[in-house]
Amino acid sequence: MAKKTSNTSATVVEKPAAKRGAAKANAATGLPSKGAATVSKGAAARAKPTLLAGGNPQIAKGYGDAPVQAYIAAMPDWKCDVGRRLDALVVRAVPGVHKAVKWNSPLYGIDGEGWFLGLHCFTKYVKVAFFRGMSLHPVPPGASKSRETRYLHIREDEQFDEAQFTAWVRQASQLPGERM
Repeated sequence: MAKKTSNTSATVVEKPAAKRGAAKANAATGLPSKGAATVSKGAAARAKPTLLAGGNPQIAKGYGDAPVQAYIAAMPDWKCDVGRRLDALVVRAVPGVHKAVKWNSPLYGIDGEGWFLGLHCFTKYVKVAFFRGMSLHPVPPGASKSRETRYLHIREDEQFDEAQFTAWVRQASQLPGERM
């Protein structure tokens, strides 16, 4: 929308509110472009997300740490602690990892290489998707309809092998990622 100022003949063009602060993704990788704006931490913290079927938080699409942290904070019950732990392990294993929330799921990737891992809440478990999981050693246990993807389901009362998860994350980050 354009508006004239009263004292000058200059025209000021305002961006629509929906576009202000929105991150732009690199068309080739789906990862945010360098210098792309991200959702502010304050805005992400103020939003009260809706829980979808299975307790998956409905978080607006966004790039960077803030929308991922909003998703994790909105994970119900014990899943929130699992989300925090998984996020910390990924960040420790892959310094400089890129993050986003797309399709109500946090994604982790490498700039210019695509996404290698995603999280999603279900009623009884947190699903970790390794998008090139068939190339990991050992292969994660959960099968997928996608030929390359493998899953790890983390349930409330089961032991979680952090060392194995971290090894998979390191391996996955070295493989070509998904272009979403």
